[in-house]
Amino acid sequence: MNYKVYLKFGLPPLLLLLLGAFTWFYAQTGSTGDGESKVEFIVPSGAGLISVTNHLYREKLIKSRTAFRAMMRLKGKSDELKRGLYNLDNGMSASEIIDAITSGQTKTVKITIPEGYNNRQIGDLLTEKGFFTSRKEFLTHAENPALLTRFQIPAKTTEGYLFPETYYIPVGYPKKAIISMMVKQFFKKTAKIKNFPENPRARHQKVILASIVEREAKLKEERALIAGVFANRLSIGQPLESCATIQYLFEKPRKRIYYQDLEIESPYNTYKHKGMPPGPIASPGYEALNAAVNPEATEYKYFVVRGDGSHVFSKTFREHNRAKNEYLTRR
Repeated sequence: MNYKVYLKFGLPPLLLLLLGAFTWFYAQTGSTGDGESKVEFIVPSGAGLISVTNHLYREKLIKSRTAFRAMMRLKGKSDELKRGLYNLDNGMSASEIIDAITSGQTKTVKITIPEGYNNRQIGDLLTEKGFFTSRKEFLTHAENPALLTRFQIPAKTTEGYLFPETYYIPVGYPKKAIISMMVKQFFKKTAKIKNFPENPRARHQKVILASIVEREAKLKEERALIAGVFANRLSIGQPLESCATIQYLFEKPRKRIYYQDLEIESPYNTYKHKGMPPGPIASPGYEALNAAVNPEATEYKYFVVRGDGSHVFSKTFREHNRAKNEYLTRR
């Protein structure tokens, strides 16, 4: 068909069809609004293109499911959805939404796990932040046998192995992956500690000791010395007599421990039972772990806390009693 025929009969039908399809496609992949409607959009783990497209349509973020899926394929991103939570709005075009939900740049929540927190406290914190529905759910995940086997933790729980640090966790991140992240951080940090045991059972004993040191020591510079005191006690079969292990028996830490508390029957009561308790009582930080593995050589066997959090160390029970009489009466 020559140029004169084009003028007489207009554009060819196929070209008109293509032009119409392009016009429709362009219109259907534009924004649905002015950007005033904000949506926190979740792409669940394992979600496919169809389910995500349907969700976007229900949220009124796209005009056409067909056009959106076609654009995903044209951009070569139909298999690149990244789980997580994204801040979207109705002023974004389909192309901008696609770039967002395939970027992996999801909204994150800052979580700081303090040194010395036990799993109950960590569970409460993560529940408060919305990552778990309850402490019970968290503890169930923290006691997953497959997880314990994977990381060679010779215990029934990850207590002591959830490394205390600040984490930036994507909203919607899998629950078991949150716990794995913290355990991986534990092994990453302890790999830098000189003489840290590779054998799981030997390592576990050091984690138990480190957890006690973490809960007893308020000052960084005293941790290795406190570890040395406990090492001396263990070497001669003397009970550790750590109030921190008594605290572990309570639902929440108490301000004071009373003499009647020392009579509680439990393998964690290191006043009644010699040697280590059956497991860690908290998540120790790097300094406490290093102190447990590399304790300071000392002749001290006792210590008592001062009002400022520091300790008075003693070699004999008589010296210890004098220190107790002096500092405990000041509380």
